[in-house]
Amino acid sequence: METKITDFRKKLTLTQQEFADRVDVSRQTIISLEKGKYNPSLELAFRIKKELGVERIEDVFILE
Repeated sequence: METKITDFRKKLTLTQQEFADRVDVSRQTIISLEKGKYNPSLELAFRIKKELGVERIEDVFILE
């Protein structure tokens, strides 16, 4: 799965740690998500899209 987390996070000028704190996960989880090596739970995907200020999960996560 490809994600646009990095792009959205950088637009908000958030570090990986700051973003991890906002969505209540570890920095390592954010790193894995940004590299496409981890698929989030539905609950986490909703928290991520909310923190990034996007309307749809599909705006952040792209199923290849």
